[in-house]
Amino acid sequence: MKKTSLKVAALALLALASSCGQAGSNGQLVGDQSRMNYRAPFPIGMVYVPSGSYKMGASDEDIRGRNDATIHTVQLLGFYMDATELSNQEYRQFTNYVRDSIANTILGNFKDNPDGTQRLDMKRINWRDPELQDQLAAMYVPAEQSGWGTKEIDASKLKYHYTTFDYVGSVQHPNEPRSKFVVSHDDGAYPDTTVWVRQFNYAFNEPIALQYFWFQGFNKYPVVGVNWNQANAFCNWRTNMWRSERQRQRLYTESRFRLPTEEEWEWAARGGRNESPYPWGGPYIINKKGCYLANFKPQRGNYAADGGLYTVPVDWYAANDYGLKNMSGNVSEWTESAYFGGTYNQMADINPSVTYNAQESEKKDRPYMSRKVVRGGSWRDVAYFLQVSTRDYEFQDTSKAYIGFRCVYTETVPALSNRRPVRK
Repeated sequence: MKKTSLKVAALALLALASSCGQAGSNGQLVGDQSRMNYRAPFPIGMVYVPSGSYKMGASDEDIRGRNDATIHTVQLLGFYMDATELSNQEYRQFTNYVRDSIANTILGNFKDNPDGTQRLDMKRINWRDPELQDQLAAMYVPAEQSGWGTKEIDASKLKYHYTTFDYVGSVQHPNEPRSKFVVSHDDGAYPDTTVWVRQFNYAFNEPIALQYFWFQGFNKYPVVGVNWNQANAFCNWRTNMWRSERQRQRLYTESRFRLPTEEEWEWAARGGRNESPYPWGGPYIINKKGCYLANFKPQRGNYAADGGLYTVPVDWYAANDYGLKNMSGNVSEWTESAYFGGTYNQMADINPSVTYNAQESEKKDRPYMSRKVVRGGSWRDVAYFLQVSTRDYEFQDTSKAYIGFRCVYTETVPALSNRRPVRK
């Protein structure tokens, strides 16, 4: 009788175990039913660049770049890319967040979490309230030092702190403690508006320097004066903002916003025209009506000949076949990639990427890792730099009046039969 009871109990436990988490399976292999179906999101302001392969590198006519960018075939996974360069208006959303979060921290606006930790309870700040201005005095330049007789926010105080995990470094050094690959960043959020004065000697650019970023007349103009570190800080903030809202709606987050690799940038800039030197095709830089097709330095320095003396709004000029505007001209764009000669001969041919990581930063014999690839040419460059295969670089901690950026978002689950159309 006792053996029979034990046998019945064992069968009951087996039945219970087999039924847990598999309700309705009827003993069949039906897969994990605890997660809902996934549909990739479509980030606003971005267009989809499909997966594909192309011959990357300089043409035979490009004598300067032939040795630096040898032709080879690469394959890339599809991704989303900002249809335009990041504008002043879009970047101000980031600086406003940093400004308000610092103010809320000073004001002590914290709430207790259920686990006993604290979180910042962001509240809207009335920056015109004199009482609040007194409480936030540490964030201001005093009126007697501003030069205008009024207090103003000290841009140098707007620091964005965040941490990242060096996944590649941790994989390459699996025996090292994970804490070694947690990298802390403290980057200034506000663009360096002094670039309009510092980089142009004996030029009257003070009005541009004083108004370019904050004045609403420049809302649609590309943000400049942002170095590579700041561009990455923006990507991190944008990712956190995106994930927070997706989690609030109980939706999955597949990827993160980041700078494009130079391979992704070139693939997107070509717009499917693999043998063409420019995003619009080529070989000419003017159309049949004699109008220039990008904002650059035409002729012998006639900057205004193309319609813009310096930068122009990010939505000027026609888009390429992927729906991307100003991939050549207006402002050069930061990429995620490190720059050094012979890069193309060392990287993989599927989703290639030569980027910075924490391990490389510790090697004193690798100073080139601070050189980052910039692409596309700008309003101050000649037509050569507008070619989609032309490489150039700048040091990651420098900012220029002619370098901006745009973000990408990788769709790691490829869209095959249900590929979404390009949005224009």
